[in-house]
Amino acid sequence: MKETLARNVYLKKLINRMHNGEVKIITGSRRCGKSWLLKKVFKSYLISQGVKEENIIIVSLDIEDEDSDEDFSDREVLKKFLYSQIKSENEQYYVFLDEIQEVEGFEKLVNGLAAKENVDVYITGSNSKFLSSDINTIFRGRGDEVRVFPLSFSEFSQNRTEPTAELWKEYYTYGGLPRLLQLKTPEQKARYLQQLWNKTYIDDVVERNGVRNKIALESMVDALCSSVGSLVNPARLKNTLQTVQKIKIDDETVSNYISYLENSFLFEGAKRYNIKGKKYFDAIQKYYAVDVGLRNARLNFRQQEITHIMENVIFNELRSRDFLVDVGLVESREMKNGKQQYIQREVDFIATNGIEKCYIQSAYSLESEEKKEQELASLLKIDDSFKKIVIVGSDIETYTDEHGIIFMGLFQFLRGGKL
Repeated sequence: MKETLARNVYLKKLINRMHNGEVKIITGSRRCGKSWLLKKVFKSYLISQGVKEENIIIVSLDIEDEDSDEDFSDREVLKKFLYSQIKSENEQYYVFLDEIQEVEGFEKLVNGLAAKENVDVYITGSNSKFLSSDINTIFRGRGDEVRVFPLSFSEFSQNRTEPTAELWKEYYTYGGLPRLLQLKTPEQKARYLQQLWNKTYIDDVVERNGVRNKIALESMVDALCSSVGSLVNPARLKNTLQTVQKIKIDDETVSNYISYLENSFLFEGAKRYNIKGKKYFDAIQKYYAVDVGLRNARLNFRQQEITHIMENVIFNELRSRDFLVDVGLVESREMKNGKQQYIQREVDFIATNGIEKCYIQSAYSLESEEKKEQELASLLKIDDSFKKIVIVGSDIETYTDEHGIIFMGLFQFLRGGKL
């Protein structure tokens, strides 16, 4: 096994969920490493713990098995096969079903397997049926989700000897899809990412959701990629498509297309939250690409704005650490030019995991005092006691200033630095 693909964070999550009586559901975009995690990493762990290989039953439903003529996408055929492999009530079995959404009506089959005391069930999926909001409904409260992301910068850098600056440049250009580690040249990497859009992701969304206007969907993808780090809503996206790309589309279709792309784990939205007013703003969100390499490839590597890319990478790192992430807004009334004015300031991220909560600003550079004051202004207006952090693009040691604001270097954070 390649050490760089060990995915130890996710392996630990699976180990902690073993034999809990629930269906372990590994979700994430296609090609992010779900299958490798389950069929290589976790299988190797089980065998190392003394589990017999024949007691690990694996069915990959998105590829044809050259050793079998059976159509496992037929639920009854799959059911007959799986139960034929569970040969003893006195032995523990592990069932891995990869891309289970290919089987119509899979829920009843999976629930039946999970009900058996000697069967531990693990499934992967890359579509909307596996969103957290649906898991309790589909699996009757017995679903336990493990969300898998493309390689983090720490995973991407593991066991590599190049200078950090070179690794960072490669990562923020081509991203962290695991297959890229096997490709040698920039041309190979760019072609792989663009082919994923053209031959996998777009067609998958079109087929799964019955999209009739593929051109409009592709234009929506381009618009979301271009607007990473910017506040958008369906009306604004509709206007962009109509004005710039001459695509006729209505608000409802825009909202539907965004949902399809989110449900395929290609983009993720961060809602805008009024910190002092303690309320969300309807419709307005920021959207981030699940992988910056995919985002760059979609735009033909034209828009390499390091500030937005860094913000996207930080968002993905927070999500991979199981933080829920919102975009913050701080409102205040201040005197300017002798007049009382109503001022709104942005906080890049509000990150919480149920135990911790912190406010984070992404600042590629703080070279000037003016830029530093601008980045700190919103944090200084927050009067609660939660951590306030500025992540900067330079390689600095973490320190805390006189206001209690923590300054942390980007690489310290991405290599596992605690918030």
